[in-house]
Amino acid sequence: MSSSTKAPPRQTNPHRLNGPVTNPWRTANAETLAQALSDTRQRTLGLIQAWQAALPDLAVPPRPGMNPPLWEWGHIAWFQEWWTVRNRQRYEGTRSASLGDGFGPSLMPRADALYNSSEVAHDSRWSLPLPDLQHTLRYLAEVLAHSLAHLRAAPESTDEALYFWRLVVQHEAMHNEAWVYMAQDLGLDLPEALCVGHAHADTVAVSTSALHIPAQVWTLGHSGPGFAFDNEYQAHPVTLAAFEIDAMAVTWSQYLPFLQAMGHALTPHVRCVQGDWQVRRLGQWGAIDLNAPVVHVNAADAQAWCEWAGRRLPTEAEWECAAQHPGFSWGQVWEWTGSDFVPYPGFAAHPYRDYSEPSWHHHRVLRGACAATSAHVVDVRYRNFFASERRDIFAGFRSVKL
Repeated sequence: MSSSTKAPPRQTNPHRLNGPVTNPWRTANAETLAQALSDTRQRTLGLIQAWQAALPDLAVPPRPGMNPPLWEWGHIAWFQEWWTVRNRQRYEGTRSASLGDGFGPSLMPRADALYNSSEVAHDSRWSLPLPDLQHTLRYLAEVLAHSLAHLRAAPESTDEALYFWRLVVQHEAMHNEAWVYMAQDLGLDLPEALCVGHAHADTVAVSTSALHIPAQVWTLGHSGPGFAFDNEYQAHPVTLAAFEIDAMAVTWSQYLPFLQAMGHALTPHVRCVQGDWQVRRLGQWGAIDLNAPVVHVNAADAQAWCEWAGRRLPTEAEWECAAQHPGFSWGQVWEWTGSDFVPYPGFAAHPYRDYSEPSWHHHRVLRGACAATSAHVVDVRYRNFFASERRDIFAGFRSVKL
């Protein structure tokens, strides 16, 4: 069955991005990075306080997309300490060792046995003898102070010298976003201001028409100065045929007819009550905004809609190429692509070796950002990746004409 991909013009949304938004913190100097680290920590502390108010015992069930809150918060401190405080090659960037004698002792006893995500199995984190919240907060504060001191002492402002601080600010921001996912999954009522990661001026009118992208050779991957994740290397040419892609992510007004016609499984946090469609946002039920992007769909849901509508998912190269167009609207939901998460030609792991390598070939690439994504992470080149069955993340999709 076919379906029009046009939707009514969307209302002004401060989280919507247009065109090739890049991340200024990827090239930030030491002073700007110090402010970014402090700002990110303020959001972290705000989320900790909100979680404690909403869930006083901080007990979450052992699910694949979750972690014990005390483990998450301790892990943030441990990661920052490992790379920017304990690492004697902290100014060597991608040339640094990953482990070994080049790393000093931790400020927290047994920190490596508790918080090293490369060694501590996910299922075991619920049974660890984790420090209480007071000690965890102290660890976070002490590590940040030491990290900022080492940042101020950086001998130069090169990409290598600042690499680990640019990595750490994005790592903490990603965990903050994950806490919003977990709160949504558990139905916790958190302050909206803490759940919003980025805001951009909505100055470009949204087109409801498709974008026509001409055939071209697109350079996919990072080149030039600044920070990049290892999976963004190496830049390489990709030949693209001409294609027609949605100017915005698929909306509820387009997705609900598919649910009704095909009897497809409802997405989490959605219900129909006496003919009225409702969505739950952080514990609160309300009417669905039909012009908002569909969210909490997995890759199979997105693919099923495309097959019903006579469309397909874009490849990540098509997505990134189309995102250079000023009429390309994104940033409210992560967007599933049709691309598996695979290494680019010439890939070489960075010191944080477990960032990409363990996920090759059995995760799917998502592009864009969601409203909970920090401005310190938002970048049109960023490759997000999740297991294709995940519905807990704030993910939707857009489509391409067959």
